[in-house]
Formats: sequence, C-alpha cells, structure tokens
Amino acid sequence: MIGVLGIIMVLVMVFGGYLLAGGKLGIIIHALPYEMAIIAGAAMGAFLIANDRAVQRRTLHDLMKIFRGPRWKPQDYTDLLCLLFELIRVARANPVELESHIEDPDNSEIFQSYARINADREAVELICDTLRAASMNYDDPHQVEEVLEKRMETNLQHSLHTSHALQVVADALPALGIVAAVLGVIKTMGSIDQPPEILGGMIGGALVGTFLGVFLSYGFVGPFANRLGAIAREDAHFYQLIREVLVANLHAHPTNICIEVGRQNTPHDVRPSYGELEQALRSVRREVA
Repeated sequence: MIGVLGIIMVLVMVFGGYLLAGGKLGIIIHALPYEMAIIAGAAMGAFLIANDRAVQRRTLHDLMKIFRGPRWKPQDYTDLLCLLFELIRVARANPVELESHIEDPDNSEIFQSYARINADREAVELICDTLRAASMNYDDPHQVEEVLEKRMETNLQHSLHTSHALQVVADALPALGIVAAVLGVIKTMGSIDQPPEILGGMIGGALVGTFLGVFLSYGFVGPFANRLGAIAREDAHFYQLIREVLVANLHAHPTNICIEVGRQNTPHDVRPSYGELEQALRSVRREVA
C-alpha cells in the first residue's frame, strides 16, 4: 500500500507542479509514446542482454515484493523459534527420533505444524543440514558457524541479483534518455526550414526524452532496486536466526537459552517479546504433553 502511495505521490507532485507552473502537457503527451518506446525498449533490451533467464524470471517475480514487503512476518519468527525449540528438545531427548524428522521433513509432524516455514526449502534444508552435521559429531561450533555464514552470504548475494540488475537499468536510463533526445534533435535539424513554432514543439518533444530517462531512473527504477535490496536483507535475518539458535545448541546451552539467544538476535520490528514467546512455547509443551 505504501509503495502504491509513493508512486502516486511521484506522479502527482511532478506533473502537478509542472501544470501549476504553467506548463502544458500537450507536448509531453504527443512525444511520450515515441520517447517511451525508445527509452523503455532500449532499457529492456539491455536488461535481457545483461541477465540470464533465471535473473529475468526472478526479477518479474520479485517486483511484487515492492508492494507486499518482506516474506517473513513477525509471527513467522515466533513460529521459527518454536520449531527450533521442538527440534532441539527432540535431539537431546532422542537422537534417533530426530533423524526421522530431518531426513524426511515433508512427513514430519513437527515441520508440518509450521506450514509457511516448511514451504521454504532453504530454511528447511538449513535446519536439517545443521542438525545432521551435529549428529555426525561435526560439532565444533566455530566450524559450523563459519560454514553457515558462508552459505548464508552466498544465498544473500543470490537474492540481491534482482536489485543489482534493476540498479544497472536505473543507472543506464538517464543516458538512454539522452540518446532519445539526440535523436529528437537530429529529427529537428532535418526540419530546420519549418516555422519557429513548429521547431519549438519538435525541440520540446526531443527534451521529453531527457526528462523521461531521468524521471524513470530516479523516480521509479532506482527506488524499486533499493527497496528490493532492503527486502532481501530483511528476509536474510530469518536464516541468520536459524544460525544463531543452532550454533548456541552446539555450545550445549540449555534449550531455553538457545531460543533466547535467537530471540535477542532478531530485528526489533519482528522480534517477539519474552512474554509472547514464552506463551507460544507453553502451547508447544502442552501439545507434546
């Protein structure tokens, strides 16, 4: 909703200010289809040249995140802490039972209780791989933490591809606007024998290209790229929470302490309060009992 409001504000303030200053939209409207075809078409073509199909598809998918926001909501962080609490408790009470959960999470009662988390293959694999490593006596917390850090850094860089691709387009748009403007000037010079009022309109139409390039870059594509980058980093906190809890588990801290370590390392805006988390964990204990 905020993203839509931002788009409306950009359009209203730019074109509203132009009209209030006495500008006329006639020249812009007349030149807009041609200039937009040149600039947007060239930008899209350059995007296709610069990125493979995976990034192209991911970009189309990720654009909706601008309006939806991060994937993981506050309730998901609470659910994740409860899921890890259950798994750690099983691991310490009955390692053989844990194996059935981490080897087949799709049929695990514990994982199935948290459908949104279970639907994310990276989160599930991260949890299962780390617990499996611990069960194989690969239990040096520092080594495990280093492995997890590298894995999450790789995943974060992958998730930032969309943001980087759009930022490259944003950086190119002003130059493409100049290209469109130069073409308009060339067209104008070919009609130099026309009356001044006609030449004025043609020059104005050519300058629309420069305006569009800068406007699209700094008004839309650049902010879109920045927003997608911010969302990717926010969602990365979810996987960092998994690392914090499972590494604390390898240090053999009590289960409640492991969960509290994760809670305190959760960003403030999605962090459950101590009371909220304790109530959720009590519910988990009752279900098990």
